[in-house]
Amino acid sequence: MSGLRAAIETELLKSRRSRVPWAVAIGFTIAPLVSGLFMIILKDPDRARQLGLLGQKAQLVGGTADWPSFLGMLSQAVAVGGAVLFAFLTAWVFGREFADRTIRGLLASPTARASIVTAKMLVVAAWSVVIAAWVLVLGLAVGAAVDLPGWSAAEATGTLAGTAAAAVLTIGLQTVTALFATIGRGYMPALGWAVATIAAAQILAVLGWGALFPWSVPALVAGAGGDQAGSVEIAGLVAVAIVVIGGFAATVTWWRRADQTG
Repeated sequence: MSGLRAAIETELLKSRRSRVPWAVAIGFTIAPLVSGLFMIILKDPDRARQLGLLGQKAQLVGGTADWPSFLGMLSQAVAVGGAVLFAFLTAWVFGREFADRTIRGLLASPTARASIVTAKMLVVAAWSVVIAAWVLVLGLAVGAAVDLPGWSAAEATGTLAGTAAAAVLTIGLQTVTALFATIGRGYMPALGWAVATIAAAQILAVLGWGALFPWSVPALVAGAGGDQAGSVEIAGLVAVAIVVIGGFAATVTWWRRADQTG
């Protein structure tokens, strides 16, 4: 336990001193701000054109400036944006050891390698949860500032619960991103994998297979398929759990068997 605690403290120190987690947080902050901007435009398109927020020839396609629409937009931003930004964060946490050529010293340390992997995963999860929570809180503040109509505590609670669940599932799936960063010994393989899964998730969702594809499930839970989690099957959630556990186990196995040549 002391080894795991030391590993966690080390990873937290690395992350606090790095710009990457903060850059991810800033990138995610754009989501509620842009969603709020869209709501302002939808509330009064003519005024938006006068202020230069909307081009004179722009045509708005549907959409209503109210809380349900805003929360739905925010939920999708968290589900899709999280898949990109959380993967970026994970790729950095696991890939930096190879990029900075510190992997040899890390593998030679007395800390159990399983503890090192666990610490990295926990730090990724902690940062991701904090960032997701920040985005949701900021989103509520933006919606209140825009003075959107149609507030319903029950509906908002359901949407936010779906969004939080989608964020948790997305964070869990980063165990596979960590595996690719580890096997590929750097950032790029992990980021390439993340882009591939996002594309596959979009395609399979359109074809009607998204509920069974682990990387499509978070977006469906967030409401991409209609009602909250309405199109998600138990089999899809089980598939996510299997992928999460399998990704973690495979990553730990690689670290345990890795030599010290870096």
